[in-house]
Amino acid sequence: MDETRIKLSGIWVALMLTYLLGDVLRIFSGDFSAGAIGEMQISQGMYLGMAAIMVIPILMVFLSLTLKQKADRWANIIVAVFFFLFNAVGLPTYPSAYDQFLIVAGLAFNTLTVWYAWKWTPQKGDSE
Repeated sequence: MDETRIKLSGIWVALMLTYLLGDVLRIFSGDFSAGAIGEMQISQGMYLGMAAIMVIPILMVFLSLTLKQKADRWANIIVAVFFFLFNAVGLPTYPSAYDQFLIVAGLAFNTLTVWYAWKWTPQKGDSE
C-alpha cells in the first residue's frame, strides 16, 4: 500500500482525536452545558448537522485507504481545506486556551493533509 495513503489516514485519525480531546476537556472543565451552545438551545436538527460534519473525518480515514489515487488526492485536499476554513472561522469564538491550542493543532493537521495530498504522485501499480 502506498505510504501516502497511510500517512493521510493517520492524519485524519489524529484530527479526530484532537476534536475528541477538546470535547472531553470542555466537559471536564465545566465549559459545557448539556443541550446548549452558549445561550442557544441545540435542536435535533443541529445535532444531526454536527454529527454529519464530525463523521466526515471518520469517513476520510476509510476513503484515504480505498479511493483511487487521483480521487483520493483531491478528496483529501478539498475536505482538509473545508475543515481548515471551518475551524479558522470558529477559532475566535473559543475563550479557553486549551480549545484554541487544540484548534490550532487541528489546523496544522489540515495543513499536513493538504501538503501530503498535494505532493502525492502515483506509485507504480497504484490505481489512478
